[in-house]
Amino acid sequence: MSRIEATLFALKAQGRKALIPYVMAGFPYADVTPELMHGMVAAGADIIELGVPFSDPSADGPVIQKAGEKALSLGIGTSQVLAMVKAFRATDHHTPVVLMGYANPVERYDLLHGKDAFIRDAAAAGVDGVLVVDYPPEECGDFAATLREHGMDLIFLLAPTSTDERMAQVNRVASGYVYYVSLKGVTGAGTLDTAAVEAMLPRIRQHVSLPVGVGFGIRDAQTARAIGRVADAVVIGSRIIQLIEDQPRAGVADTAAAFLRDIRAALDA
Repeated sequence: MSRIEATLFALKAQGRKALIPYVMAGFPYADVTPELMHGMVAAGADIIELGVPFSDPSADGPVIQKAGEKALSLGIGTSQVLAMVKAFRATDHHTPVVLMGYANPVERYDLLHGKDAFIRDAAAAGVDGVLVVDYPPEECGDFAATLREHGMDLIFLLAPTSTDERMAQVNRVASGYVYYVSLKGVTGAGTLDTAAVEAMLPRIRQHVSLPVGVGFGIRDAQTARAIGRVADAVVIGSRIIQLIEDQPRAGVADTAAAFLRDIRAALDA
């Protein structure tokens, strides 16, 4: 059982929902990320999604795009992100970490360091899962199998437009959890239609046997609680980025933690 599976299994046994914050690695300061990760765990985060900066992030809205651009300008690439996970792992051996990004940085890393180097080095750093936005499930069998050999899960996005066939394809190769993008379009856009999410989840569960996390559009305790009633996990990204982007370095972790404590309390209420 992977660390992600064990975490979600334990939460389900307790009747609790997973809180999964997303932050961009190296944002808003190049060296703040491990400290920010620890702060989020202390505030009740169960799994952390860490964005890998990329210059052409097609699925990301303006908030996360801007954060990625800032991280890139600070010299953050895949090697630096893996070093951040390793630093976090020095004192946290149980909180799962998922890298979320695009195919290009993964493939470039392998070109520079050798075949399957990304998977090898991610596992060595303490990464638990990988979500590659632009890897279609039908082309991912080998990648998913190699990840699993190294104790890592391959996580996929599902959208309101996902067909039954696509969900079945995802179920064949995914592990850990699936991430339902509750709004059409890009991250951080629009308002959340909780009724539409409630209607979609039974359809997803007909085809997908994994826990379902829901994200994109969750901005406060109220929307988190509404989603937590029907989903297995709540994913929050753009709102955290907005809250920390203008903070002095010393205030970054505390600001994110204060926000997440409210979300955690709402999910547990």
